[in-house]
Formats: sequence, C-alpha cells, structure tokens
Amino acid sequence: MKTILFCGGGSAGHVIPNIAIIEELKDRFNCIYLGTPGIEKAICGQNSVKFYECDTPKLVRGKLFVNLTLPVKLVKAVKAAGKILDKTKPALIFSKGGYACVSAVLAAKKRQIPVITHESDIEPGLATKFIAKRCKKVLTSFPQTAAKFKNGIYCGSPIRQKIFDGNKTKALKIFGLDPRPTILVLGGGSGSKIINDNLRQTVKKLCKDYNVLHLCGKNNAVETNIYGYKQIEFSQDMGNVYACADAAVSRCGSNTAFELLALKIPTLFIPLANSASRGDQIKNAEYFKSEEICDVLDEKNLTPQALYEKITALMKDEKIKTALGKSNVKCGNEKIKTEVLRTIQQQS
Repeated sequence: MKTILFCGGGSAGHVIPNIAIIEELKDRFNCIYLGTPGIEKAICGQNSVKFYECDTPKLVRGKLFVNLTLPVKLVKAVKAAGKILDKTKPALIFSKGGYACVSAVLAAKKRQIPVITHESDIEPGLATKFIAKRCKKVLTSFPQTAAKFKNGIYCGSPIRQKIFDGNKTKALKIFGLDPRPTILVLGGGSGSKIINDNLRQTVKKLCKDYNVLHLCGKNNAVETNIYGYKQIEFSQDMGNVYACADAAVSRCGSNTAFELLALKIPTLFIPLANSASRGDQIKNAEYFKSEEICDVLDEKNLTPQALYEKITALMKDEKIKTALGKSNVKCGNEKIKTEVLRTIQQQS
C-alpha cells in the first residue's frame, strides 16, 4: 500500500480539509501527517491519523527583527522533514498550506517526491505563493484562484462527508431545542469575542421568535436562563449542529463558509477585519455576496441592533434561499481525489 503524506497547519482551517481528503483515501493508501506540535497534532490524534512532528518556523508579518533567524530555522526544519520523508517514503505529498507545510514541501522537492497543494481562499496565502512552483498542481476552492497559477486547477473545497449526515429531528433533541426555526451562530474555532458580545446583547429579543444555537468557543460560555438560547463551546458533531440551522451567522473562513453554503444554509457572514488578518475572509465574503448566496455585515458596522436587523431580514430573504438552491457550491472531494490518483499513477 502506497503512502500519502499530508501536511499543513497553524489553524484548524488547514487541518480539517486534510482530514476530509484522508477519509476519502484511507482505504486505498497509508495516509500519514507531518506537522507542528500545534492544533494539527491534536486533530490527527482525534481522527486516528499517524502523526510525525516537525516544527516549522513562522514568518511574523511586520516584525523584521523577529524574522532574522527564519532562514537558519527553516534549514533545520527542512532537514528534519527530510529525515521523516526518508523514513516513510511517501508516493505523494498533499499540502493544505499554512506555514506548517513549507519544510515538508522543500524536503520533497529535493527528493523528487510529487507535491499537490490546495488553496482554500480566493486570494492565495503566502505559503501557497511560496511553494506553488514546487508543486505539480495547485488545486483551489474558488475558480478564479486557479487562474493565478500556471499549474492551477479548480476543484472546489474539501468537505468532511459526515457534515451531510445530520438529522434535524435528532439534532433538535440533542441540543434541547424546540421546533421553532433555529439560528446557528459560529465564531471560528476559538470563538469570536465581538460576535459573542453583540449576540448576547440581542439574543433575548431574537429568542422571542427563534432558537439560537451558539458555538461560542472554549471557555466562552456564560450563565443565562434565556429560553431558546443554547450555548456549546465546541462540537465534534458538526453534522447535527448544521442540521439544526435554518440560518447561520459566521465568520467567513473558507472551510466553514463552503460547508454552510454546500448545505444550503442561508448565512450572514461577518468576516474577520483586515487589521486581524490578511483580508482573506473579506474577499471570500465579497465573492459569495456577488453570487447573491449570502448576506454580509462588516465587522466595523457590527452592533447588537445591526445584528438583529440583519438576522431577521435573512430569515425572510427568499431571494438568497432561491439562489442557494441553484448554487453550484458543493463538495470538491471527488475532483481532488481524482487529481491525487492521477498524479500518483503518472509517477508509477
């Protein structure tokens, strides 16, 4: 059985899509993971994926002196990654981007091991730009992103199959919700303080007509007795979380956004502001808004009243619901799997 080595990390947004592809390929290949001792190690452990640890230095934007030692650290990381590749002898490297992939991709290039990378955002990240020429293929979630690379191929977003397996009747019971329409509020993997704070100032008014299921992030739950307002810090059962939702409020990280839209859940996106990111969420949200399949609220305009008005308007917005029903946003797993298999066959 041939081995495929997956890499990428630094955030759950780099790791969870890899897990989606591993689930598609694990019956045919020995799927292993190389990453830092961060979130990717924890997620691989939860999903019984064999993990090899290799710490990769991270470029810190805007801090010249912090980055001065980066080249030396990177050379050491590439050597460490190379030892793991020599030991595991993968037929292919599948990278999901982020700084955690760089050492593995550089080590693979020296050993002539083919690399495929996948870019989730509409605007490629720094790691993808750096490694693209060293890859056989750059797969993308958005069609226009593929056009930025000579080896770009539009495939769609990797999505875990189990998110499509939720059951609404069962899910409402699991989370203690009544049959009224439910608004799902997500703030990203660790929650969003600004969304949490604004929601809690308007949730009592919302719960007069709706349930609110709030994924608030670890250690972010508060005491409350508002009927219909349910908080969970995190969930391993996102299929049933999504099954509850008649509408959603979310950041616009690519993976969560594609999951919500593939499930045809009308969503209000509140993208992370430029000051806290490289602006990828804003560009993602602008694209989905241009397709008329969501609504968007800029973080700078976020207030409890604005949030209430946007949510109540979304619940009644038939135009978005119709556009979502016709949308071609869907799971990209099959196309990604095809490109992986084709690349391995070409090497045989």
